[in-house]
Amino acid sequence: MSLAEIKLAKRARVKGEGARRETAAEATERSAQEHAEVQAPRGAERAAEPSLEPEPSAEEVVSEAVEAGEPEVEEGAVEAGAPALEEEAAAEAPEVEEERQAEVSESEAATELAEAEAPEVETKPAPKPRLSLPKVSTPEAPGGVREEGGISLPAPKPTSGRTKSGAGALPKPKLPKPAAQAAPAIETAPEPVVTRAPEPVAKPAAEEPASLRDGLQKTRTGFVDRLGKLFSHETIPDDIIDEVEEILFTADIGAKIAQRIIDTVEDELSSDEKRDPAAIWGSIRSYCEDILSKHEGSIDFDAHTPFVMLVIGVNGVGKTTTIGKIASKLKREGKSVMLVAGDTFRAAAVEQLDVWAQRTNIPIHRGEDGADPASVIYAGIEKGMAEGADVIICDTAGRLHTKVNLLDELGKIGRVTGKALEGAPHETILVLDANTGQNAIQQASMFKEACDITGVVLTKLDGTAKGGVILGICDELDAPVRYIGIGEGVEDLRPFDSREFVEALFM
Repeated sequence: MSLAEIKLAKRARVKGEGARRETAAEATERSAQEHAEVQAPRGAERAAEPSLEPEPSAEEVVSEAVEAGEPEVEEGAVEAGAPALEEEAAAEAPEVEEERQAEVSESEAATELAEAEAPEVETKPAPKPRLSLPKVSTPEAPGGVREEGGISLPAPKPTSGRTKSGAGALPKPKLPKPAAQAAPAIETAPEPVVTRAPEPVAKPAAEEPASLRDGLQKTRTGFVDRLGKLFSHETIPDDIIDEVEEILFTADIGAKIAQRIIDTVEDELSSDEKRDPAAIWGSIRSYCEDILSKHEGSIDFDAHTPFVMLVIGVNGVGKTTTIGKIASKLKREGKSVMLVAGDTFRAAAVEQLDVWAQRTNIPIHRGEDGADPASVIYAGIEKGMAEGADVIICDTAGRLHTKVNLLDELGKIGRVTGKALEGAPHETILVLDANTGQNAIQQASMFKEACDITGVVLTKLDGTAKGGVILGICDELDAPVRYIGIGEGVEDLRPFDSREFVEALFM
């Protein structure tokens, strides 16, 4: 770079400083121009040599200039021309100041004239006057180099050329489109909401109750099935009576009832009939039907108002479930029922009865956990009488039949019930589990000594082959069999019919 060019650049810079301070953008552009001028001779030398890399574009040159900063200038040349440049700047400073004052005056005059001629509308502030720097025009340099203000820049190349990476023309920058203003929302009246009545949901069809024949299928696999196989042999042994006796005594019907059946066969059949399987079979069936028919009978809930029922039994026999099923049956018949949760000792016993009360929509009286069961039953009977209940069913705590002190509490409950309502309880139901076999007969015997049993419910006949225990229970107790359970459904707790039971058992 010659000394004259450096002087011209400094002069232009000094004049610019006299008018206004150089902005950051102008400083960046100036640095890029100076860097390009320094690189121009080197670029010419590189152009003469064969190169595989494409020439950098103007944009890349500007970018490199910004990153590199202001190019270095020879210190000697700058120091040598510094005094002359300062003298010239001092001489031209008054002229530059006069030109700036003249431009400011013209701008103010134009603004006043525009305000005077414009109508009275909302005015906007006039734009601030921009001060322009004098430009030094120089002849275009050879080789497509353009000089501005004493600084040489290479002429921009057409964009159709290849980029530095060789991937083609540089893409034009995409300017963001101005966001379209949304149209003002027009408020409309909300449409009326039409609510439709919910369609009635079809209730699932109730499962049909199991037939008594199906419910006693496992019971038939007990002593009845063994007798049937004995009588089906082609040849009848001479000691067939002994075989029958062995089957009956090893069954769960009980030793007493087994001996009575054998005595009946021996006494009623002749010697020839004792060798006839049909005669023996008919005699056994006739005796069973006779003893069961003497122990059947339904409960008359209309005999007293309110009718108080006390339900007793050991834990696990199905007392609470039996109460829920009986209450459901009575409500279907149109009677108002009150449940009393008197089992305050067993964990979750009250909650279990409460579930049945909610399921059948029947009121329930419950006391505190661990409370005296007799006091809870007394309060429950009073509440049922006050609310006009037709039937009051009282649950009691399960107790082992071998615990005499626990059985004595049943007597206390019976006495307290009578104090709450004279003549109560009107029915004391003993619930027995057929699965326990002969143990159920022992339970019946012990509970009979503790209280007056007026009815029996035999549960879970559908799940055991020990259903013949009903014969031993009837022989032990004078009380009738009120209900038998042959399934989980409410309808599977059915009133006991001796004739139907015998037909299903000896089919």
